[in-house]
Amino acid sequence: MKKNRLGKTDLYVTELCFGALPFGPLQKNMPVDECTEILSEALKAGINFIDTAQMYLTYEPIRRAMEATGIRPIIATKSAASTYEDMQKAVDDALTQLNLDTIDIFLIHAARTDESVFSQRAEAIRCLLDYKARGIIKAVGISTHSVRSVRASAHNKDLDIVFPILNLNGLGILHGTREEMKDAIKSCIDKGKGVYIMKALSGGTLIDSYRQALDYVRSIPGVASIAMGMVSVQELLYNIRYFNGELDDADAINTAQARKRFIVVKALCTNCGNCRDTCPNEAITESEGVSVIHESKCLTCGYCVSSCGEFAIRMV
Repeated sequence: MKKNRLGKTDLYVTELCFGALPFGPLQKNMPVDECTEILSEALKAGINFIDTAQMYLTYEPIRRAMEATGIRPIIATKSAASTYEDMQKAVDDALTQLNLDTIDIFLIHAARTDESVFSQRAEAIRCLLDYKARGIIKAVGISTHSVRSVRASAHNKDLDIVFPILNLNGLGILHGTREEMKDAIKSCIDKGKGVYIMKALSGGTLIDSYRQALDYVRSIPGVASIAMGMVSVQELLYNIRYFNGELDDADAINTAQARKRFIVVKALCTNCGNCRDTCPNEAITESEGVSVIHESKCLTCGYCVSSCGEFAIRMV
């Protein structure tokens, strides 16, 4: 599989990045053994790049897949920590749970926040830079849905990597349009930032336009990789065939398996509002004293699941 250099770093990543969110507790909540098997197959097939996060709770299958295969991929993780101490704990927890001495990429997890994130989380960024200076983190960056954050990232000397959202229908992009996000991404690439893309299939809503959607993102010069969540070996092999240019008219993706949606169980909802505050695309509103998820805006990221203390949000 083709590998691309991530900006000015020494990291060369496969164009297909394994997104470790969907099989974890926030979405499919698959058994760890199954997650490990899929990841192991991905590593053996040549995928060398995995994207995860502190909140995804998927460090264990990643560690186990590395142990099972003996393959050490490039790993990007992220944390929403805002203080030095909380970010320090996030980094140390990642190192411990992955059983690693170094983390390749550590990102500020900031889906909804605009360019103010750099002042709001200055201490967390300082922590990551301190770890980078010690050689424990190789590259520092940001994960964001905000056009304004991406624009600001292009001029931020502390950032090596930018992980923005971009898709054909523009779903989930905040503080600007699809074309404005595309321009902001180009600015980052022009400034030497390593860029890889999330939500190219718009949370599964573009599954029926699979090739068109991925062709659109891949057509942007300088984008190093595209993170895609995979929950079966069949899905993994289909994606590999696409990125290797091997798909033919006989290939068919299991669209029923790829689609997912989230609902709020009204009887369990206490209307605390945590899910509404957490949703990166403002897809959850209040109606008649409970939260309601609007599928037309939902990215199916599952972040709302982790915010609900009543376990009222379910994937169906």
